[in-house]
Amino acid sequence: MIFTSFFKALGQMGDRRFRRVLFLGVVLTIVLLVAATAGLFWLLEGLPDETGLPLIGPVTWLDDILQWSSVGVMLLLSVFLMVPVASAITSLFLDEVAQAVEDRHYPDLPPAAHVSFYDGFRDSVNFLGVIVGANLLALLVYIPLAFMAPVIFWALNGYLLGMEYFQLAAMRRIGRVKAKEMRKKHRWTIWLAGVLMAMPLSLPLINLVIPVLGAATFTHLFHRVQARE
Repeated sequence: MIFTSFFKALGQMGDRRFRRVLFLGVVLTIVLLVAATAGLFWLLEGLPDETGLPLIGPVTWLDDILQWSSVGVMLLLSVFLMVPVASAITSLFLDEVAQAVEDRHYPDLPPAAHVSFYDGFRDSVNFLGVIVGANLLALLVYIPLAFMAPVIFWALNGYLLGMEYFQLAAMRRIGRVKAKEMRKKHRWTIWLAGVLMAMPLSLPLINLVIPVLGAATFTHLFHRVQARE
C-alpha cells in the first residue's frame, strides 16, 4: 500500500501542476534556508574576533572559514530545517497537489469539500508548533545517543509528518473530525509512510522535492485506506 502510493506519486512528478508547486516550494525553501544561514552568520558576528577552544587556544580564522563555507553551512542547516519547512510548504500547497492527483487517478470523485481558512490555519500552526517543539526536545536525546540520532530523527519526524500529511489530505474529503479518527485507526501505516518521507529529508538537495512528493503520496494513501474500510 505504502510503496504503491509512493511510486504512483513519483510517476506524476512531471505533471504541470506538480512542477509549478515544486518550483514555488523550492524557491520558498531556498529563501528560508538563506535567511536561516544569514541569521546564523549574524549571530556569529557577535562573537569576539578571537575565540578560544579547549586544548587549542585562541582561534582567529573561524570567521574566514564561515565566509568560505556559506553554501556548505546552508546545506547542513537544510538537514535540520527541512522538517518544519516541509510542514509549512505542505500546508500551503497540499490542496493543489492533491487535486492534481485526484484529477488523474480518481476522476470520478465529486468536488472536494472546502476546508475553512480557520480550520486549515489552526491545524497548520498546531502541526508546525508540535514539530518544532518535538525536534528541540529531541536534541536532548541526540547528544547522549549520538549513534542512534538518525534513527530517532526518522522515527520522530516520520510520525509527525505522517500525521500532518494524512490529516490534511483526508480533511478535504471526510472533514476534520473523521480525518482525525481515521488517522488514529491507521496510525502505524501512516507512521511507516511518514518515515519513508522523513528519511530523504535528511539528504541535501533531494529534500527539496519531498514536500510535493509527500503530499501526493499521502493523497494516494488516504484513498487506498478509505477504499479498504
